[in-house]
Amino acid sequence: MSCFSFIKVIMILFNLAIFLGGAALLGVGIWVSVDGSSFMKIFGSVSSSVLQFVNVGYFIIAIGAVLLVLGFLGCCGAQKESKCLLMTFFSIVLIIFIAEIAGAVVALVYTSMAETLLAATVTPVLKENYGKSSDITQIWNTTMEELHCCGLMNYTDFTNSPYYSNNGETYPSYCCPKGMSRCNETLAGKVDVPVCMQHLSFKMVFGW
Repeated sequence: MSCFSFIKVIMILFNLAIFLGGAALLGVGIWVSVDGSSFMKIFGSVSSSVLQFVNVGYFIIAIGAVLLVLGFLGCCGAQKESKCLLMTFFSIVLIIFIAEIAGAVVALVYTSMAETLLAATVTPVLKENYGKSSDITQIWNTTMEELHCCGLMNYTDFTNSPYYSNNGETYPSYCCPKGMSRCNETLAGKVDVPVCMQHLSFKMVFGW
């Protein structure tokens, strides 16, 4: 097999994988849009909370459609050795690449603004609903457990929250060392637990 034939096969297989991935995402997006209730039953209350803020179905459909078209153009272009299809394929890839670079630059420039906006939006929600709303409590418990962090800005985000008031003015256990039965203000203030904003800011800038 010549080098050109090998590259051709690799490109066909690569774009076939993109095509199948796009088809799968498109199917999931249509499922969420048409029958969101069954989606929420399978994935639980977290999916319900996400669907309240983002129209996940249409978002997934858009991504799936782009990947589907991209995979089709690349696969057919490589198979037929069509310059037109391959130029279209590489043009779309270039546009996506430029959009990602532009998005990264914007994220770096506006990170501090986004942090301020996030703090102003999320902190009141925590103080009002953590310990009262099961969905919000579960989402934040999962976030703090997975990221090993406490609160958006610090442990004081939970001060005067329903959880704080109903549990003898204590904070979530994630804000104190493991094994502590009661996480009070003294212990939470002494322990240097990372705040969740650090992780969220990193994700906003780098996407992971």
